[in-house]
Amino acid sequence: MSKPHPLSHLRAEIDALDAELVKLLARRARVVERVAAVKAAEALPALIPERVEEVVARVKALAAAEGVDPALAEAVWRAMIGWFVAFEEKKLAGFPLSRE
Repeated sequence: MSKPHPLSHLRAEIDALDAELVKLLARRARVVERVAAVKAAEALPALIPERVEEVVARVKALAAAEGVDPALAEAVWRAMIGWFVAFEEKKLAGFPLSRE
């Protein structure tokens, strides 16, 4: 009988955390779909730079409070925001943008 890999339990924990993160990402995506609908109705652009900077500043502070390198949080969130902005732009292209 082979001995379990010394990292098996930690890998299982990471896998479980990844599953939770994917669920949260799916939840965030559903909210972004609702945001895109509101932006379409209000003729707002997908990218609102002030909001991006507000979100990034907030997650960097949250990361620091949790002992996580704020640069990591910033990199992850900027990548995620970039993807969601592109997603919103595609959604907005399918919506009429005027209220007339």
